Amino acid sequence: MKQVEITLNVNGRACAVTVPPRMTLVDCLRDVLRLTGTHVGCEHGICGACSVMFDGEPVRSCLMFAVQADGHAITTVEGLADEDGEISDLQDSFWECHAMQCGYCTPGMLVASQALLAENPNPDDGDIREAISGNLCRCTGYQQIVEAVKLTAQRRRGVRS
Repeated sequence: MKQVEITLNVNGRACAVTVPPRMTLVDCLRDVLRLTGTHVGCEHGICGACSVMFDGEPVRSCLMFAVQADGHAITTVEGLADEDGEISDLQDSFWECHAMQCGYCTPGMLVASQALLAENPNPDDGDIREAISGNLCRCTGYQQIVEAVKLTAQRRRGVRS
């Protein structure tokens, strides 16, 4: 099978890879680059578990071919952590609010939440629910996720809870 050489900017690093033209971005991230934080769920773009940031916007990586990402900036859930490997304030809030339960949807929820907070530093419950509406969770009932995003927003604004 024909292989294509591409360069992805993943979590701030240039990554040159050779992939089949029809390999999905999620498969490239997980199987080629070994970034397994992005989860494969439905493979139809419905569940949101495979969400990553693509040039700053959340996208479903199961619906993109890796070759479409050539030259673009990708941020995976691993890229949300600090440079020293410490979890981000958002990830810490998810932990503190018990917003991850089984953890399967968590990477996509974190990516959607990070995108929301980058755009809206003071979201209300409706804003948060809208932002995460494309991500399915069967464990939390979503309330803990909403609380975690609100907690992060408050902390980033310097509001004590």
